[in-house]
This record gives sequence, structure tokens and C-alpha cells, in this order.
Amino acid sequence: MIARVRELVCYRELIRNLVIRDLKVRYKGSALGFLWSLLNPLLMTAVFTVVFTVMLPQNIANFPVFFMAGFLPWTFLSSSVLGGTSSIVRNSHLIKKVYFPREILPLAEVLSNLVNFLLAMIVLFGLVIASGVPITPAVLMLPLIVLAQLAFTLGIAMILSTANVFYRDTQHIMEVVMQAWFFLTPIFYSIDRLPSDAHLLGIVIDVRLWARRLNPMASLVASYQDVLYWGEFSGLDFFLRTFVTCVLVLLIGYVVFCRFSSVFGEET
Repeated sequence: MIARVRELVCYRELIRNLVIRDLKVRYKGSALGFLWSLLNPLLMTAVFTVVFTVMLPQNIANFPVFFMAGFLPWTFLSSSVLGGTSSIVRNSHLIKKVYFPREILPLAEVLSNLVNFLLAMIVLFGLVIASGVPITPAVLMLPLIVLAQLAFTLGIAMILSTANVFYRDTQHIMEVVMQAWFFLTPIFYSIDRLPSDAHLLGIVIDVRLWARRLNPMASLVASYQDVLYWGEFSGLDFFLRTFVTCVLVLLIGYVVFCRFSSVFGEET
């Protein structure tokens, strides 16, 4: 694995070119181009704000900031996972013609979405300032949270891109899974609203606790909202466990990917 990581470093120019290619293709023929990276989260925030402050009030102050702090990381995950799942099959013509580390393809997909995510964060900080939400020293934890999500997202993308080579239904299944995952992640509602003593088949379950343990995105979204909306970062020990989980997902994803990458050319 160390040798493969060193090889990735040698192919850094290819990674950069693929990321630029993905960004250009995404906005090709668009009049606004990269401005959609800024406008899309604003439009979605406007829609959800109307729904959950007028139609179904959530009683959350500065709801646009609260929602966008969770929605942007989710968009990064969703776009990366769906794009990464098809990255090997979609680029089969490259795999069959020339050698390069195959993990570059899902990596480039994730990195291109990371660029969009970072651009959209500019809008979020503008919204935070405009809403009067104070920016505290807790925001210094933001790079670490982004790094944890990057590791988690890349690990998931590698696992699913491998599965999609052998089972093409993976792409369609994940489109449904991502929709369900969105509602199971506290993006437009606070995780504190989840019950801590739900009863299921006579068993008392702490839904709030298990939502974080079984769904790393719940912890990551809560961490984003802590530093950007609440202005605090009190759950450091819980975040460290989440960070370790994200790194483990990356390692598992990389091992699975490397195990089967040698037959990608035959299977695609």
C-alpha cells in the first residue's frame, strides 16, 4: 500500500488534469459556469428554509445557516459517492488503453467535488456573517473536520466503484440509498430532536447515540454545525472516534480497491 501511495504521488499531474477535466465538463455549455457552485446551495437553502420555517416550522433560529452548514457537506458526500461509484466503468476506455494507478479515477472525482465544496463554503461564511452568527475560535477545527470527511468519502467511493465493476446495479441502488441516507442524517433537523429512550420490541434504545455511532455523516454534520452555527466544539472525544472511523473506512476501501483493481480492464 505504501508503494501504491508513492506511485500516486508520481502521478500527481495526471490527478490534477483529471480534476480540471471533471470541473470543465461539469459546467461545459453553462452560461454561469462555476457560479453554479455558489448559486445551487443558495437556491436549495431558500427552498428548505421556506419549507421548514413556514410550512413545517422547526423552531431553529437562523435556519438558513443551520441548514447550509449540514447541506454542503452532504452535497460533497452525495456527489462524490455517486460520481465515484461509476468512475471506473465510465472511464473504461482509459483503463483498457494505458496503465496508471486505477485509484486515480475515484480520487479525481472526489477531489473535483471537494473543490466545489470549498467554493460553496465561501457562500456559507458570507451567510454566517450576514445573519449575525458569531465566528468563534471553534472554526479552527474546520480543516480537521473536512479532512475526516474527505477520508470517509474517498473510502466509500473506492468500495462502491469496485462493486460497480462487477455488479452494475450498484449505481442504481446507491441513488436510492443516498436519498434515504439524506433523511437519516440530521441536516434540516437537530440531532438533539432524536429520542434518547425510544422503545422497540420492549428494548429501550438511545436513538440519538446510535444515530451517531452507525452513521458517521451524522457526527460529521453535527461537527460542521457545532463550529459554524453553534460556535463551539464540545464533543472532541466523540469527533476523534469519528475521525478514526473515517480513516478506517479509507483504509478498508483502499485495500478492497487494490485487491480487485488488476482485473478492472477485463471486467469493464
